[in-house]
Amino acid sequence: MDKKRSPLDWGILSLKGMAMGAADVVPGVSGGTIAFISGIYEELIEGINSINSQAITVLRKDGIKAAWKHVHGTFFFFLFLGIGTSILALSNVVQYLLAEHPVLIWSFFFGLVIASMWLVGKTITSWNIKTVLGFGAGAAIAAWISLMQTVAHVDANWYIFLSGAIAICAMILPGISGSFILVLLGSYHTVLSAISERNFLLIGLFMAGCLVGILSFSRLLKFLFSRFKDLTVAILTGFLLGSLFKIWPWKVNVGEKPIVIHSDGREDWMQQNVLPSALENPQLVMAIACMVFGLLLIIVLERIGQKNKNA
Repeated sequence: MDKKRSPLDWGILSLKGMAMGAADVVPGVSGGTIAFISGIYEELIEGINSINSQAITVLRKDGIKAAWKHVHGTFFFFLFLGIGTSILALSNVVQYLLAEHPVLIWSFFFGLVIASMWLVGKTITSWNIKTVLGFGAGAAIAAWISLMQTVAHVDANWYIFLSGAIAICAMILPGISGSFILVLLGSYHTVLSAISERNFLLIGLFMAGCLVGILSFSRLLKFLFSRFKDLTVAILTGFLLGSLFKIWPWKVNVGEKPIVIHSDGREDWMQQNVLPSALENPQLVMAIACMVFGLLLIIVLERIGQKNKNA
């Protein structure tokens, strides 16, 4: 059931949702990470798992009000209010920043992930051979995914639905970026453009896929957190470390032609990470400042989350 919260608490929850939405718009950053460090992750998973056949039984026997409480309705209302507001407001902004100021925006996200890795990792109560191996495996898997390149671009309705079902599983995992999975699937630009252009058909198909995916995957997550919490968190921390390959700010295009040319003429190239000195204008001072700002932002969010959890 919904926790008792003051109006201020509900407002803070929406702000956390806005932070999650902003993170989920960006390839390389996970909304699940924001949920984890801001203290609402387990409540989020619990709420998702409450949307089940028992909820229908409660609705039939006790009415809408009881069913609303059973599925954490108020929690999801304020959380998704923040997520939706952020995605609608930032989709165009993020596209612009990634195109015009890639080093600075990726530096900011690099700082976010470094802080997130530390904050998620420190929740592990016991480091042992299993958690160390889990951490290493998570880092290796995420690094492998991060070094992959987009090879397809499919606009078919069924593919957008499938992309939503797959990406949402990553979006609720700390350390795995659902947006980056969309990049790998070739659906990122299609989905972001649909949001920017208010293409409700594609948005609806994507959201339907997300609903199917999240209701299925959340049950596995709840089981893993209840039975193997330290190991699961160690793997997720490794995911965060491995994802740093993807969001390294300094990159150069490789190859003689783009791997994808979109219908609007935008080109996607294969890229490789380089040292700042390899670029003509590495913007090193500003990049470091953006990293520090991202790092401090996550620490502040974590402090707010802990304060609310202990209240």
